[in-house]
Amino acid sequence: MEDDTRGWKKFDRIKLDRKQLAKRVKKAEGATQRHAHRFVIRRIDNIRLVTREITVWLLLVGAMIAGLGLQLMWGQDSYMTEGRQDGGTYVEGALGSIDTLNPLFVSTSAEASVSRLIFSSLYDYDTTGSIHQDVATGMKIDASGQVYTVTIRDDISWHDNTPLTSKDIVYTINLIKNPLVRSPLRVNWLDVSAKAIDNETVEFTLPATYAAFPYALTFPILPEHVLKTVMPGAVRESTFSRNPVGSGPFSFRRLQSADGLSAHKTVHLVASPSYYDGKPKLDRFEIHAYDTEEAIIQALKSRELSGASDISVSAFDDIPKGAYNVTPQAINSGTYLLLNTTNPILKDEKVRQALQAATDTVALRKALGGQVLPLDLPVLNSQLKGDDVPHLGPVDVMKAQALLDEAGWKMSGSYRVKDQQTLELTITTTKDKEYQLSADIVAKQWQRIGVKVNQKSVDTTTVSSTFVQDTLQGRNFDILLYELAIGADPDVYAYWHSSQTGQSGYNFANYSNKTVDATLSSARSRLEPELRNAKYKQFAKQWLADAPGIGLYQPVMVYVSNKNAQTVKEGSTLVSSADRYANVQYWTIGGGKVYKTP
Repeated sequence: MEDDTRGWKKFDRIKLDRKQLAKRVKKAEGATQRHAHRFVIRRIDNIRLVTREITVWLLLVGAMIAGLGLQLMWGQDSYMTEGRQDGGTYVEGALGSIDTLNPLFVSTSAEASVSRLIFSSLYDYDTTGSIHQDVATGMKIDASGQVYTVTIRDDISWHDNTPLTSKDIVYTINLIKNPLVRSPLRVNWLDVSAKAIDNETVEFTLPATYAAFPYALTFPILPEHVLKTVMPGAVRESTFSRNPVGSGPFSFRRLQSADGLSAHKTVHLVASPSYYDGKPKLDRFEIHAYDTEEAIIQALKSRELSGASDISVSAFDDIPKGAYNVTPQAINSGTYLLLNTTNPILKDEKVRQALQAATDTVALRKALGGQVLPLDLPVLNSQLKGDDVPHLGPVDVMKAQALLDEAGWKMSGSYRVKDQQTLELTITTTKDKEYQLSADIVAKQWQRIGVKVNQKSVDTTTVSSTFVQDTLQGRNFDILLYELAIGADPDVYAYWHSSQTGQSGYNFANYSNKTVDATLSSARSRLEPELRNAKYKQFAKQWLADAPGIGLYQPVMVYVSNKNAQTVKEGSTLVSSADRYANVQYWTIGGGKVYKTP
């Protein structure tokens, strides 16, 4: 340390010569000025002499750059075009609660929508309403018409990457048939057996020939490897019903409740990258379930949704059309007045015929905005071919009054009376704007011929609703205004054959006619299209004569979608509301410049 101290002290002896330092600074300043004048100022003068040449040169370079830009833009237009862009989230509103995500227990439109997006079927329906191969690759029918051999694709996996095989199909059928499962699909499969021949082949054996059997193969397929450890009686309450694994275009991510008070729930789905028909263009899909049509309309007005289904034609004017496209789509169903033929008043065929003659369905369709389609048969009008298809004549009030007179119902004041009993009937329907408007119109039409008409509206959205048990199964109604799903085939055996009048059957009118029974049984057991058509025309003629029901209209679903979206194909034929997803893998929510395909 002492040495260091002595070393630093020597700098104290250094003296700063200020004059010498100033002289050197001045010399450096002069040198800098000479260099600046020589290499900068003189050259600026040179630049001034060539200003014109520089300007021309810069303009020429700018023109060349602009030309290259225009050439690139024009060239790009030759191999690009306006098109749909992939990605994004589509948010759709649907009607009804979501209480289960297991497709075997679907009971609302919202649940059916989720099922169609998550699960695959052997067959489904395309945009024309024709049956179409989904998982299946082919079908063979043996000479007896009772054995169907279906082959399936070998490149299908569940969303957890487990291969889908014929064993999953057989497992699903056996699950549906098991009474402990309590699936509403059970009634359609009781007498059908399914057997896996190999991983890609399944064989169905029927007790008798059934022409419409291919349409039954649209059931959702469930994964055996996920559910095999679940007891049949516990399937409905299993975790699978809240966290399903499917094989369809979208896979399940989560179920979200808006709050603890409302029924509004949201199902979040994501596109399946391994979907065998190609990954959907959308990245995500959300189904928002609402308990009322009014709630869907309000969500559209507040721009919460990209689109919505299940909107009736009676709500057409409430849709905010400035932001959405509106596409009416006919559904393969029929809205009917089902007359309970065991009712003391309606047992009389003449009374039923009088109600039929007094019902002005043309006026009804106009009141519904003119969107719904004509329907006066027990099948869709379009399902019968030929010039001799029977149809109901125009409304005839005079004929209706004469029939009631013949039946002994005479006018007494405003209403008809027989044996001191007033001709009084109640129309029962579900709480729905379209149905209630229809019931109001029919009631006024019938009152013109002296019928006292009451109305009963049942709210099926409440947890305590007993509509199915009391009204449908118990046949607790005089007249039921109700929609019957007809489907792609005119086989309506379940609705009008006398064997289906029991509590578990769907013959809600309790209709019984031996000729009709024989015709319906024969029509479903023949494979020849011409013969089946003839038999269904014979059935329709007898049905119109007996009047166990009155066809009001073929319903139309109004589908709403954002103006920038490309979704349901206009002019599509929908067997059911969920068949709007026939082309869902091609749905998009926006457009822009895309490269042309070479």
